[in-house]
Amino acid sequence: MQAYVYKSRHKADTYVYLAVRDDFAVLPDPLRTQLGSLDFVLETALTPERRLARENAAVVRQNLGARGFHIQFPPRLLPGEPPHG
Repeated sequence: MQAYVYKSRHKADTYVYLAVRDDFAVLPDPLRTQLGSLDFVLETALTPERRLARENAAVVRQNLGARGFHIQFPPRLLPGEPPHG
C-alpha cells in the first residue's frame, strides 16, 4: 500500500498520511481547517514489514484503507519534559 505524507504548516510536528496523493477531500472540513496548508513530504510503501518512527504501520494501513487518511500528531510530553527538537 502506498502512502503519501504531508506536513501541516499550522500544527507543528503534525503529519497527514493519504492513500491517494493530493486527495485532501477525504479529510473532514474541520480537520482541514485546523491543519491549514499541507506540504508534501514523502511517498512510501507501507508493507507489513515496514516500521515507522512514531506510528504503528499496521494502524496507519488500517486507517488508510478504512477512511483514506491517517493523522500523526506530535508526541505527548510528560510533565517537566523539555520539547523535542
